[in-house]
Amino acid sequence: MSPGLGVLTNPTVFSSQSPASQEHTHGSDTGGWSLGFDGVVFATFNRQGGPRGETDFRSQNWFMAMGMRPLWRGTLTLSGGLSAEPTTVGKRGYSEIFQEGEAYRQLQVTDRQHPHDLFMQLAAAWRVPLGKQVGLTLAGAPVGEPSLGPPVFLHRPSSTENPTAPLSHHIFDSTHIGSGVLLLGVDRGPFAIEGSVFRGREPDEDRYDLEFGAIDSWAARLWFRPGTEWAIQGSHGYLHEPEQLEPGDQRRTNGSVTWVRQRGSNFTAATAAFGRNVRRFSTVRALLLELTRQWGRTSVYGRFEALTVETEILLFPQIVHRPHPGELVDPIKELTAGVVRDLADVRGFRLGMGADVEFYKVPRLLQFTHDEQPVSFRIFGRVRPPARGGRMWNMTMGQPMRDAATGHDMTHEPH
Repeated sequence: MSPGLGVLTNPTVFSSQSPASQEHTHGSDTGGWSLGFDGVVFATFNRQGGPRGETDFRSQNWFMAMGMRPLWRGTLTLSGGLSAEPTTVGKRGYSEIFQEGEAYRQLQVTDRQHPHDLFMQLAAAWRVPLGKQVGLTLAGAPVGEPSLGPPVFLHRPSSTENPTAPLSHHIFDSTHIGSGVLLLGVDRGPFAIEGSVFRGREPDEDRYDLEFGAIDSWAARLWFRPGTEWAIQGSHGYLHEPEQLEPGDQRRTNGSVTWVRQRGSNFTAATAAFGRNVRRFSTVRALLLELTRQWGRTSVYGRFEALTVETEILLFPQIVHRPHPGELVDPIKELTAGVVRDLADVRGFRLGMGADVEFYKVPRLLQFTHDEQPVSFRIFGRVRPPARGGRMWNMTMGQPMRDAATGHDMTHEPH
């Protein structure tokens, strides 16, 4: 997760508060602290298609908390994110055909999505105004998010009801759990520029610990937020040896546009992103389109991805992949369509049921191992606890928190 700073929204769909009272409620005020909480728990029956697909029952979940208070001339933000996925998903991860990235028991993870770490973020950020229009942000985290990529899929409103990571996760947002992150940002009006240094290696299979090592990677990101509905970014980063079993450094570049519009208790959100990873022996690219529409108690969502994958990794165990020049890269297309219906509201906990289905266009070489036209589906229950202070949409570690209704810094609002 990237629980941190960003745009905070206050949807009133199943809240006990009236819309008028929520508009000016930014979390619990305790001893000068403005507190916020958000999270979700999915219980997912997952049936992945083709001979490489498996059937499993797993729980994807996350929880985050945030506290803000004035400090000297600025605002201090402490944020933390946790996930029980090391237990509820397991170290091997959940089945997701054509997914690849990270390692398990000295083998590359293929056709599975790895779990999140127990500690997804432990961060502190301090933003101080420099005059009337300019602000300076300093942030640090033993576990945090470098200034690379769009808001992570868990915090994008366009994918808020989808329990599954995109196939392009390792092109857009796999760095959202980084270690040893130091970030510097400057914002002026709708623009912000950020730079960060961090440890480039992705987390290992021990999901319960904190990882430490040399700071050896860097990233830079430019934001443009012309209004509370828009978040536009372009970023580039150098990652030193990010993969445990894939030698070589990576250079990652991507851009994204995220849009969300609320009308009372309803919202519509969309994201478009394009990115690429330049590896030692290959270059992979991805186009991602997401859309979620909620009205009343019903939400529908969709995701389209057109990406290239490292074919030889996905052919394991028929082929034991050994990195070499001229590695095979092939295109894959994936389309997800889903629906969620909220069934009850118990003391602010939203209880819902949902399902989605996935279709694929498979390259010829992978048709022998994954089938020509595999179809996957999921049926899931969803529990969303009350979002104290609002839904933490489009959150990043380096952006000042702003209320979607006012556009102002939260700590500058009256309590």
